[in-house]
Amino acid sequence: MGMPWLFIILDPYLIWFYRLTGYAPADFGIGTFTLALMAVVIGEFSLSLAYLGTRNRIEQITDETVKYQNLSVEALTAGDQEAYQAANRLANDAFGRSFFLQIALSAAFLWPVCLALAWRSHRFAGLEFPPPFLPYSLGYIGVFLAIYAAACFGFKRVKHRIPYFRRIKEMLEASSLSARKLRSFGARRPPRPGSSRTFEPETVVSGQ
Repeated sequence: MGMPWLFIILDPYLIWFYRLTGYAPADFGIGTFTLALMAVVIGEFSLSLAYLGTRNRIEQITDETVKYQNLSVEALTAGDQEAYQAANRLANDAFGRSFFLQIALSAAFLWPVCLALAWRSHRFAGLEFPPPFLPYSLGYIGVFLAIYAAACFGFKRVKHRIPYFRRIKEMLEASSLSARKLRSFGARRPPRPGSSRTFEPETVVSGQ
């Protein structure tokens, strides 16, 4: 099966990294690591763009989640089961919307991996690579994912030294610390016998 037109355009540039030294094992490692690192960087950049595009929506959902969670704790504190169930239902709905939004953002990070694997399927399908000291071999997918994990780890350690990604981190920290206080059920303790003191729900500041 022939390559799609996009891979025909990209192939001469991507395969160049696999022909740098003329020594096949070294070239394969260099090329695969370069491809994995490009997937990481492009994924991080795509994720940042997706975050910037949905930032207001993310903050709105987060505010709703905290609001209804706190209302449910207050209602439970006051012994109002009906109000608690209503607020808890709204909090769960907000949590659900937040969860699916996170899945959508994950897709923005992972699409370069899918593209890289699709290109490699045309170049390296059928090749097996036996890792040292292991009784089995890895296909082109397993090798790429192992090197991709290493590239992710390495880039994560230096990402915030890059001004653009450092700015995104500052925006995330400012968003998470924007006076959102989430009350926890964990501190709900009944008053001691004979004591008139009522308990106060524990307050957790998100982002700390």
